[in-house]
Amino acid sequence: MKKLTFYLFIIIANFSFSQTIERLNSPEHLKNNYPFSEATVVNGVIYLSGEIGTLPNGKLIEGGITAETKQTLMNIKNTLNKMGASMDDVFKCTCMLSDISEWGEMSAEYVKHFKKNKLPARSAFAGSGLALNAKLEIECMALKN
Repeated sequence: MKKLTFYLFIIIANFSFSQTIERLNSPEHLKNNYPFSEATVVNGVIYLSGEIGTLPNGKLIEGGITAETKQTLMNIKNTLNKMGASMDDVFKCTCMLSDISEWGEMSAEYVKHFKKNKLPARSAFAGSGLALNAKLEIECMALKN
């Protein structure tokens, strides 16, 4: 009974503190009037919105899955940098591919953007209808320092 009371106290104490949500939206993001935030931070965890391989002009990069993967991860890196974080802070990614047969090519480029001993947990699946007919969308979670 003492253990149960202790655990209930811990649970109640955690919920009694005010939870904060911080939203990140760069001027470029706001100018484009997207219906989502670039990222939100909840209790020190950064939740990045799904990112595709768009160039600064808003156009999808050409060159297939490898080029899109590289550009997507550069976009993620840039968003994290705006928040004072880096790719080393990423602990989970979800990759959505329009064609699962391109998983190997995507993975070959993906691993180049993380230190070998700092690969985040990852899920990948195929879906259709990604924005701008992209071949790939990646969303990530990271710790905010």
